[in-house]
Amino acid sequence: MRKIDSYAHIFPKAYFDRMAAMAKDKGAIKRWLTIPVLYDLDARLRMMEGFPGYQQILTLSNPPIEMIAGPDESPELARLANDGMAKIRDDHPEQFPAFVASLPMNNVPAALEEMERAIVQLGARGIQVFTNVNGRPLDEPEFWPIFEQAVRKYDVPVWMHPARGAGMADYASEKKSKYEIWWTFGWPYETSAAMTRMVFSGFFDRLPQLRVITHHMGAMIPFFDGRVGPGLDQFGCRTSDEDYEGLLKSMAKRPVDYFRMFYADTALAGGRSGLRCGLDFFGPKQVLFATDCPFDPEGGPMFLRTIPEAIDSLGLSQEDQDGIYFGNALRLLKLPCC
Repeated sequence: MRKIDSYAHIFPKAYFDRMAAMAKDKGAIKRWLTIPVLYDLDARLRMMEGFPGYQQILTLSNPPIEMIAGPDESPELARLANDGMAKIRDDHPEQFPAFVASLPMNNVPAALEEMERAIVQLGARGIQVFTNVNGRPLDEPEFWPIFEQAVRKYDVPVWMHPARGAGMADYASEKKSKYEIWWTFGWPYETSAAMTRMVFSGFFDRLPQLRVITHHMGAMIPFFDGRVGPGLDQFGCRTSDEDYEGLLKSMAKRPVDYFRMFYADTALAGGRSGLRCGLDFFGPKQVLFATDCPFDPEGGPMFLRTIPEAIDSLGLSQEDQDGIYFGNALRLLKLPCC
């Protein structure tokens, strides 16, 4: 069966070399060097040969460009990333039918210019943002033109990746997050918080055609369907210093119905329960196959095996399976079916 991996990560070689020279966290670079599939295209192609029918939509790997470079240097880094991914797509269209543009989010005018170049000239099928911009929420007015143009000018979807590091402590008395809590639970929280800010700041009312693909199956939202459902139907009753009850009354839909407008992917490290929970919440037409390649214990191939095994174990109809594995991606990215 054809499988389009809608959230596969890569470092184009020229970008990787430049980023490695600029990055302040040399420990992260050491880790990346242990995952050749991340930056070595030949190694990636050899791995993919073992999975007939498997294709990848390329997205730039974490960390966000704006964490590496200041606003003067980030535009150059974004261009290097997008040029690299476009070339990989052009050189290997059977394996990589599309890529997603990366933007220098700490320089909004440059981000808008790069979005136009990447989509119009290079043919990017969407844009990737992270759940915060160096600690700033995505619903700050400065970032609005990026989402507005993605929808109204280019009609492309938005990939949203979590961003949180050990420096964001779990307790006010500490300076860092211990035991990798920042990743295991912090990333799902980051995604859920960003989704909530989008819902209540009116993203979907102002941009009804907005399509946001949330990494890792919508994070915490499906599991907490009761809290974002009947719980948020009482929105404002716990707050006295802001008129949230008035905001709730002004919303055209229940909060839970806005949350169902997000898309989600299957990158849950092979877990079955989370897949079922996410499919129940979002529905199979809003879920895309993704593996988070190459971030697994084997450095690439493991999740290419275990995530399809988990999907196939759910007893889905052939129509739903086809949609998840490739049909929804073809529709969302406007890719040819053959």
